[in-house]
Amino acid sequence: MNTLETDIEIGADGSVRLLSPLPAWLKPGRAHVLMTVESVEEKPKRQKLTASPEMIARREAALESVRKLNPYRDITNPAAWQRGMREDRPLPGRD
Repeated sequence: MNTLETDIEIGADGSVRLLSPLPAWLKPGRAHVLMTVESVEEKPKRQKLTASPEMIARREAALESVRKLNPYRDITNPAAWQRGMREDRPLPGRD
């Protein structure tokens, strides 16, 4: 027994049409099928996420406080700072 999960289209006359190509193991002819039907129309629509004015104000205040902290204000040479953070060392055997 094999399992096939696919979408189908149900015609007004009761006919059923698969909306994906048949897998190689499914040969033309008759087959016994057990269907579990989940209507596409019954799925709840995803709600659009929106931020309230209060949420936006809190975000802006948080960003402003980070700007005022300015943790990178003492960095005069960014490349040297990065090397120090990575603790760069010369490779062995290379001069």
